[in-house]
Amino acid sequence: MDLSFDGRVAVVTGAGGGLGRAHALELGRRGARVVVNDMGTSLSGDGVERDRAAIVVKEIEERGGIAVADTNSVATLSGGQAVIETALSAFGRVDIVVNNAGILRDKTFHNTSPDDVDPVLDVHLKGAFNVTRPAWARFREQGFGRVVVTSSSAGFFGNFGQSSYAAAKLALVGLIKVLAIEGAKYDIKANAIGPVAQTRMTEGFDNPLADHLDPALVSAVVGYLCHDSCELSGEILSAGGGRVARVFIGVTRGYLNGRLTAEDVRDHLTEIFDDAGYQVPENSMAEMTLLADLLGK
Repeated sequence: MDLSFDGRVAVVTGAGGGLGRAHALELGRRGARVVVNDMGTSLSGDGVERDRAAIVVKEIEERGGIAVADTNSVATLSGGQAVIETALSAFGRVDIVVNNAGILRDKTFHNTSPDDVDPVLDVHLKGAFNVTRPAWARFREQGFGRVVVTSSSAGFFGNFGQSSYAAAKLALVGLIKVLAIEGAKYDIKANAIGPVAQTRMTEGFDNPLADHLDPALVSAVVGYLCHDSCELSGEILSAGGGRVARVFIGVTRGYLNGRLTAEDVRDHLTEIFDDAGYQVPENSMAEMTLLADLLGK
């Protein structure tokens, strides 16, 4: 059975191009009413081309869908609230939030200044808070909600010259982990994607795989994560080129010594790093049970 979004309302931030546009088109063609949010800024967050959101709305409408444009900034509390108000005003409800808006201000760490860090955190990390929080109250009331955040392999594994970007992207993983726990009894699912796609963020890089990295292949994953039938929550999915894989944070059994010293750590690194029998705790308290088991408690 095809996954339909009839009756659902989706907000997609940063949807004026690239991945966000692809997500909006995917949800729109499957029946969701879509709020296309985009300020129309440059990749660094400067300048304004406010017609970008309207262009994507027109694309959705030409394909038989329903959408409205929104040009509010996700980087402010009032802007995030306004994005959700656009959904409520146009469609009377909100069911799905896809936090995709992002900018880049890449520099090596020793050259990074607050002007390079703060805007990146404001859009990627605070932007997800600012948009999701006003939607969250509605999700709880109606007993349904789907949240998808756009993380990155730069956050999972690191990447040269992207300290602020990587920090923001990994912080989003912590956010969805908590949202998954707090939203469980309300049928609110929260997940993260680590996309690999050819967009303006990757222009200028010599990538031999570029022809295989259609953003629509990432949007297929987002479509599933946003659907009523999705049971995943608190998960990270790497998506690109048609490949989908789970990314996870696990913990090894480790080494236990009630009289632990720095020398013990040095001498038992093999045991500490032995990933045979690793576990993926469902929350922070679950990791405590691993220690309790080792202590025989």
